[in-house]
Amino acid sequence: MPEIKVTPLGAGQDVGRSCILVSIGGKNIMLDCGMHMGYNDDRRFPDFSYVTQNGRLTEFLDCVIISHFHLDHCGALPFMSEMVGYDGPIYMTHPTKAICPILLEDFRKITVDKKGETNFFTSQMIKDCMKKVVPLNLHQTVQVDDELEIKAYYAGHVLGAAMVQIKVGSESVVYTGDYNMTPDRHLGAAWIDKCRPDILISESTYATTIRDSKRCRERDFLKKVHESIERGGKVLIPVFALGRAQELCILLETFWERMNLKAPIYFSTGLTEKANHYYKLFITWTNQKIRKTFVQRNMFEFKHIKAFDRSYADNPGPMVVFATPGMLHAGQSLQIFKKWAGNEKNMVIMPGYCVQGTIGHKILNGQRKLEMEGRATLDVKLQVEYMSFSAHADAKGIMQLIRMAEPRNMLLVHGEAAKMEFLKGKIEQEFNIDCYMPANGETVTVTTNPSVPVDISLNLLKREMVLGGAFRVTGLGAVLHPPSGRFFIDTGWAVLHILSGRSFIDTGWVVLYNTGWVVLS
Repeated sequence: MPEIKVTPLGAGQDVGRSCILVSIGGKNIMLDCGMHMGYNDDRRFPDFSYVTQNGRLTEFLDCVIISHFHLDHCGALPFMSEMVGYDGPIYMTHPTKAICPILLEDFRKITVDKKGETNFFTSQMIKDCMKKVVPLNLHQTVQVDDELEIKAYYAGHVLGAAMVQIKVGSESVVYTGDYNMTPDRHLGAAWIDKCRPDILISESTYATTIRDSKRCRERDFLKKVHESIERGGKVLIPVFALGRAQELCILLETFWERMNLKAPIYFSTGLTEKANHYYKLFITWTNQKIRKTFVQRNMFEFKHIKAFDRSYADNPGPMVVFATPGMLHAGQSLQIFKKWAGNEKNMVIMPGYCVQGTIGHKILNGQRKLEMEGRATLDVKLQVEYMSFSAHADAKGIMQLIRMAEPRNMLLVHGEAAKMEFLKGKIEQEFNIDCYMPANGETVTVTTNPSVPVDISLNLLKREMVLGGAFRVTGLGAVLHPPSGRFFIDTGWAVLHILSGRSFIDTGWVVLYNTGWVVLS
């Protein structure tokens, strides 16, 4: 029997380092190639030795597909292609292709130039890697080779994020990457058609969460920021350079305008200019409201939000600072945090998910004494708030996507084991399908029951239907759908089919009825 195999090299019962191998119809595809933000050693990259025992990756892989530009999904790409060795095609959407190298270079600077790490990719490697990229358009079917085709769908989440359908013959897999089923202030909701894949591989970051209404969360966020500013405190909001950052900037910008507030808001990254440039360039990926507003003004050029200079962190008085990266594991957000942590007037608001091992994760779990580099201990006295403005689907969203796509099997990645276990039970109960949650290096094998499409002339069909005729088909049995003029010779089916209570046993024959449907013989 034909089968599909799925093996996570990263993000199996874990968030971070997404990298999923899929074998389908004799083809091998790598879905995402990310890095883990909680580690600074070899564990930060997926374990490629799993597939390089027999030589270079190029010999093993037919293609690599990257769902979006976040580093836990693309951060190991230059390492994989230039240091491990892969020369085949790498597919990603146009916005991802534009933004990916900027984030990779930004990360390389921190790791190599600032921390002095070796055995890491160079700027030239990033450029060479990006030369292998083939850009994808939404809803466009791309032929990777004669048998393998892929198609991208809108995933929300961040600019350019895509879910992808992989097909070989009649077998198919859908991989969601990260997605969001609710539209927000600058992006639309994820969408996919009823493609009924053999396996739907879904992220499950918020597998057990059902988020409260967005409006409540936004009101709560503004209230906390406002209260902190009123008592003269400084508010740090660690964010990724693109995505939630723009979402929260729009929110604060409108609030400052409405309330006529004077405390400065800063955005600490050289990426801001570039971010705005990319939002302009890929305006079709944003939601309707942003597109309409863009005609009059650029939503992302803010009146109240100014560029941050590192000397401002020592300025007296209240201020709000958006700083990258989002999990407080390095960079400017961590520098500012260290400066402000000792004052209880100040506040840090964590707006998204934090991976285990990061400072963000530690303070959210109530740790108040942190060991920093060089054995120093940091006392955390500022207020720590968590507000999920994360652009991931919650439990309700995941169920909604399953209803949309109608998969035959479900596979969960990019989540914590205990939460996945809970969601797995819910999915199996509600949809009566098998749900898997493999750990890293563990393979799930699903047998499929493929149909082989055979084209036939519509005129011949019509003539046969009018005559009530029948004609011979090779194979054990066949399904025919006259309106589309296609046979499906199905080697795995029984040679008995019942229609209107009557059965036909006539091995190798297809009996046509003028109902427009077929009787399997």
